[in-house]
Amino acid sequence: MSATALVQATDPAALFAFYDGAPRSMGQFLRDVSRVAGLLPPTGPVLNACSDRYHFAVGLGAALVADRMTVLPAAYAAETIKALRTRMPDLYGLSDGDLDIALPLVPFPRLDPEAPAGSLVPPMPHIPSGRQVVMVFTSGTTGTPAGHVKTWGSLVAGAYAEADRLGLSGGAAWSLVATVPPQHMYGLESSVMLGLHGGAVLHAARPFYPKDIAETLASVPRPRLLVTSPVHLRALLTSAVATPPLDAILCATAPLPLALAEQAEERLGAPLYEIYGATEAGQIASRCPTREEDWRLFPGLVLEPRGEGFIVRGGHVQTPAPLSDIIEPVGPASFRFHGRGADIVNVAGKRSSIAFLEQQLLAIPGVLDGAFYMPDEDFAGPVARLTAFVVAPGLSCAAIETALRARIDPVFLPRPLMLVDALPRLATGKLPLETLRRLLASGARDVGQGHG
Repeated sequence: MSATALVQATDPAALFAFYDGAPRSMGQFLRDVSRVAGLLPPTGPVLNACSDRYHFAVGLGAALVADRMTVLPAAYAAETIKALRTRMPDLYGLSDGDLDIALPLVPFPRLDPEAPAGSLVPPMPHIPSGRQVVMVFTSGTTGTPAGHVKTWGSLVAGAYAEADRLGLSGGAAWSLVATVPPQHMYGLESSVMLGLHGGAVLHAARPFYPKDIAETLASVPRPRLLVTSPVHLRALLTSAVATPPLDAILCATAPLPLALAEQAEERLGAPLYEIYGATEAGQIASRCPTREEDWRLFPGLVLEPRGEGFIVRGGHVQTPAPLSDIIEPVGPASFRFHGRGADIVNVAGKRSSIAFLEQQLLAIPGVLDGAFYMPDEDFAGPVARLTAFVVAPGLSCAAIETALRARIDPVFLPRPLMLVDALPRLATGKLPLETLRRLLASGARDVGQGHG
């Protein structure tokens, strides 16, 4: 079986990351990996809960060196951890914070500063390409989270394909700042693997607030790549914070309105790329939404009809994976996206998508965040009604309903519309179905009926 190096770079002095306010070399990264690998228990998969991106990368490398599976659930709720322990009794966690979960925990150690020149660097680990190394879970936005196993070879091949598509290969190393967590498939591929096998230099932080994002970007040299989501991007663009020049923006995890993409490119002065993917397959396509409607498949990937939908295979997708979205192939290597399969709603014989309805809601001046939700019959009874949760300080339900009426068919007006102080999104910006169910059950401070 062929094997691939842990890191693409071969020079121990090469810059690998920005960590703790200072550059971190590839040689020091290998020292850190070796040290943490020695702290892991003799058996069992590891749940990598490190929030610092460099710590996460070190933990991932340590698990690879120790031949352990890395487990990445979307959240750490008690029931999630209980289910994982039932499935993997010897599971333990690696954490760099105060993580309160029912697992044996290995605390991430305090790392030494950069070692002096001439210090011994461990030999570069080589990982069998076919080894199953990561189990990553869906976020639960379309149902119960499900785990999917990835091989080292598929992750590396995906990183090369993404780096080539984004133009990161060759030339100066790109400084990569990400607002998304590394535990999500998008975050793993685009904020960690691009550092290991894509030529990017990772920044350890995960800035959330616009001021933090701007300050983190300003702390690293150009060219700069911002890896983010529509929720984080909207927050950055609606703030008054001045952002340093960027050279590329990468966005995923939710549909991106064209107006937001145009605003981002104008305000941030850089091209914006979208990634299309799914946990089952990983990243499979990209596009520049301000210049093209169609998505271009990564090299070697093929779409094949399967039942009422499609599967994707080839390239870095080693196991054919079904796509739950509604897509339309356009030629052999591109397609159009028409909505999530679970996103389409039918009301009074008329069809629309949750994504479209949410875009119309978010386009209303004064609406900071919002989400539509169609309860299932078990929760809402035989006559389910669209519900909308809206964050809009200063606006009433009646004002929002009036604005929505001008934008969407009256049959899709939410019944009820609920004003909330904030939406409890995951770090990726997603809202799991169970979260929406709890939000609906809890009520809200202001409710409008939205009668058509």
